[in-house]
Amino acid sequence: MTDSAAVRLATFNVLHGRPLLDDGRPVPGSHTVGVRPLLDAVAALDADVVALQELDRFQERSGRADQARAVAEATGAAHWRYASAFHARSLPGRSWVRDRSEPGLRVYGPPGTGHDGEVPSHGIALLSRLPVLEWRARRFGAPPLAVPLPVAGRSGLAVIRDHPRVALAAVVQGRRGPFTAVALHLSFVPGWNLRQLLAVPGWIADLPRPHVLLGDFNLMGAIPTAALGAAGLLVPSRPTSGRPGRSSSPRAGWRRSARVRTFPSHRPLAQLDHVLAAGLGPQPPTAVRAPRMPVSDHRPVVVELSL
Repeated sequence: MTDSAAVRLATFNVLHGRPLLDDGRPVPGSHTVGVRPLLDAVAALDADVVALQELDRFQERSGRADQARAVAEATGAAHWRYASAFHARSLPGRSWVRDRSEPGLRVYGPPGTGHDGEVPSHGIALLSRLPVLEWRARRFGAPPLAVPLPVAGRSGLAVIRDHPRVALAAVVQGRRGPFTAVALHLSFVPGWNLRQLLAVPGWIADLPRPHVLLGDFNLMGAIPTAALGAAGLLVPSRPTSGRPGRSSSPRAGWRRSARVRTFPSHRPLAQLDHVLAAGLGPQPPTAVRAPRMPVSDHRPVVVELSL
C-alpha cells in the first residue's frame, strides 16, 4: 500500500469453501471439502478487514470445521465474529435440516467472547487485523416467497425458499480514526433484499463514520447505491459529531467503491458483491480487483480506501 492511511477491505461469498472446475461445475467428489482451499483463498486477499458469506460451522460437508475461526487464525485476524443465519445440518438431497433448539441469532468469536455452542450452523463473518472497538449484530427474517435460481452443479433452475439473513457491524480503529464496517449477505428474493439493505443505514447511524458496507447483496450493479440514494432523499440531514467534511445524513453520500463483475466466478456477467462507502473524503478507492479464486461461484471484491 502506498497510502499510509489505506486500509485494504474485501468481501467474498465463499460457498463454504467448495472448489469449482474451470467451467463452474463443482470438482467431482467435493461434496465434502477440507478447510485448506478456503484458508488459502482468503489469505491470498491479504485484507485488513474481510467480510465472508456462506460460511459453515461444524457441518459434515466441510469437515466439521469452524470455518470462521480457522480463517481468522490462518490470516492473523485477531478480531473477528461469526453470526449464524440459521442453525441446521446440510444433508445431501435434503437441503437443510433445522435444529429447533437454536432458533435465533447467535454470535461466535474468539475464546471468551460470544457464544460457545457447537450446534452446526451457516452464516457470515467479519474479520479484522485492525483493532475492533465495538460489535453489533442483527437478524433479518426469512421472506415468505420461493424463487427459481441457478445452483452450482445443476442444470436449469431450482425453486428455492430463502432463509433468515444476518448483518455484522464492527467499529474498527482505522489508520485515520474509527470507522464502521458492516458484513452483509442479503436475500436473493427481489424486493426483500432491498428492504434489508435500506434497514442498515438507520441501524448503524449512531456508529462512527465513515460507514462501509461489504457483502453479497444479491443486487446488480448500481442498484444498491441508487436505492440508498433515493431513500436518503427522504431523510433530513442533521448535525453530527463526525469528522469534518463528512456527510451528516445517515443515508446520504453512498458511493460504489468497486465496479467489477463477480458472478458467476468462471465467467462473470454481473456484480452481486459490493463495497459501498458513505462519509469518505474525495480520495478514490485504489487497487480495485475481483480475482478468480479456486473456491466458490463468486469472485471476491478487494479495494483500498483511505481510512
